[in-house]
Amino acid sequence: MTKAELVEKAAKDAKISKVAAAAALNSFMDGVTKALKKKDGKVTLVGFGTFKKVRRKARKGRNPQTGAPIKIKATNVVKFRPGRKLREAV
Repeated sequence: MTKAELVEKAAKDAKISKVAAAAALNSFMDGVTKALKKKDGKVTLVGFGTFKKVRRKARKGRNPQTGAPIKIKATNVVKFRPGRKLREAV
């Protein structure tokens, strides 16, 4: 499902305009992004799941074309853990 399809479904279900649904979705995404930028970023939506920022350590990798070893820098990644209702629905 694309963002446009999600906006269309939200507008239809909530009986609001697509512009209002798009604004609500953009606000939600901005809120999640800002929360995850914090030091211990975490967003929990009960029944749906949890978005959590995790620090991935630096590690060694291998270039698949040449086989040469490379260094992969440490970075922050976002992990999603589904809630019980979502797991049961899928």
